[in-house]
Amino acid sequence: MDFAAVLQALNQASGFELYRLRAAIDRVLADPKWIRAVQSQLRIGQEINFFDARANKLLTAEVLDFRKKEVLVRQLDTDERWLIAYTCINLDGADVRIREQTPHGLSPQSVAVGDTVGFLDRDQQQRSGKIIRLNEKTVTLLSNGQKWRVGYGLLHHVVDSSAGVAGEPGQFSLLE
Repeated sequence: MDFAAVLQALNQASGFELYRLRAAIDRVLADPKWIRAVQSQLRIGQEINFFDARANKLLTAEVLDFRKKEVLVRQLDTDERWLIAYTCINLDGADVRIREQTPHGLSPQSVAVGDTVGFLDRDQQQRSGKIIRLNEKTVTLLSNGQKWRVGYGLLHHVVDSSAGVAGEPGQFSLLE
């Protein structure tokens, strides 16, 4: 699963949408089939890796006992005992690191006054506008009547769809 893409989509969601999604995920995880699937592959004394959401990393532990909805484990590096959900156990050895593609943005050499560019504002709303001034570290652009100063690293090119309409004579020609 591409978690970077999932996180990008989640960043666009409202708080209410995130709450609804969490409720749906909780319902799916509460299904006993997930517990049985994990439990069938475990045995007392087995060394496992589990995902600790607080630390946001995999931890290594030993299985001590099975409970109805959780498993009792002993964390190997600290000797602490934890009751953890069966579903947080990483039986498949999945890589838990999330590799987000870092936004590269645009360089000062790749834009000019009059270019149409876009960016995400503070509220994570997509905005676009025409560059009206180039500065050393930022551009000034006009978007819906408002002036914005935006760093080059936050910009991306926008294709201006109003430049031509398909089917208009003289707009497009077939190259042979």
